[in-house]
Amino acid sequence: MRVLAAMSGGVDSAVAAARAVEAGHDVVGVHLALSRMPGTLRTGSRGCCTIEDSMDARRAANLLGIPFYVWDFSDRFKADVVDDFIDEYAAGRTPNPCMRCNEKIKFAALLDKAIALGFDAVATGHYATLTDGPEGRQLHRASAWAKDQSYVLGVLTAEQLAHCYFPLGDTPSKELIRAEAADRGLQVAQKPDSHDICFIPDGDTRGWLSDHLERESGEIVDEAGAVIGTHDGANGYTVGQRKGLQLGRPAADGKPRYVLSIRPVSNQVVVGPKDRLAIASMAGGRYSWAGDPGIDVGEAFDCDVQIRAHADPVPARARLAPVRDEDRTEQHRDGAGHEVVVDVDLARTEPLLGVAPGQTAVLYRGTRVLGQFTIDRAMPAPVAA
Repeated sequence: MRVLAAMSGGVDSAVAAARAVEAGHDVVGVHLALSRMPGTLRTGSRGCCTIEDSMDARRAANLLGIPFYVWDFSDRFKADVVDDFIDEYAAGRTPNPCMRCNEKIKFAALLDKAIALGFDAVATGHYATLTDGPEGRQLHRASAWAKDQSYVLGVLTAEQLAHCYFPLGDTPSKELIRAEAADRGLQVAQKPDSHDICFIPDGDTRGWLSDHLERESGEIVDEAGAVIGTHDGANGYTVGQRKGLQLGRPAADGKPRYVLSIRPVSNQVVVGPKDRLAIASMAGGRYSWAGDPGIDVGEAFDCDVQIRAHADPVPARARLAPVRDEDRTEQHRDGAGHEVVVDVDLARTEPLLGVAPGQTAVLYRGTRVLGQFTIDRAMPAPVAA
């Protein structure tokens, strides 16, 4: 195949490119410049897309003997990932920028350009596996559960999966990847993994948002509507948050309070006890299938649902249901023009905690990724008497 290897400057993507070369493919390396003002150096494991990262990617490509390019996707990244992140927080939701980046940049803008240039596939250093069978290509978890990244790939469609190549999916551990990189002479063998949000390298999401959103002080209330504190901007909070509330009135039982919901219209933050974070069901739109699951609109099906990259999957029963009038948006239209919403009832003895609108729910059947949707609402579980 003609393979375009997306090289971030880290060890995973470097080894993925090396394996693609070793497999006999015609490989070209590309580094995505996503920041309009990239920093010169990383700070440990924080941040990415720096000048240092592009230099590390170029050195790896030179060692592998493959052509290397830097593509500027900074305008697209700002519009589709950074601005979306800001807009979602302004609406009282909790977005996942890594999902949007995979959906809009790495496997949309990059893949579209790669195909237009005659490449057969885009290779990345993600830990996930692909299988081909009578029903088409399927996306599955990686063999190493601790490194599995199938959750953040849940936004990929069948058309995109047909042009994906994940050389690391069957590797049992990251330690083996680092050892392989060292054996190949790659200088990034011991480079720290990047984490947190790449465009907020210091990890201070609330501080970053304060520079990008107008903040207006408002009330912190309990579920009965009683005012128990004030905040300096509702968009600086997220469901499940415990720290930083600075409440002047302790709870009657002395237990800590958590953010239960954000009300952007009234600029209120609602707090309550931890057990009120538990949900029994959720629903949302903006859904997509990772290949054909053989599920019709209105059909109920058993699955597992995962709401964070490293969360445990939860048994559930889901179905595609008609959209209620109050939920109707263009995001609920599927490829056939149906207006649908994904309804999920959780089947577990201990309810799921801290589910926020804006998060991505990925549906699994065993190790297979069925698809994903963006959570619009979560319904509380009954409170034990």
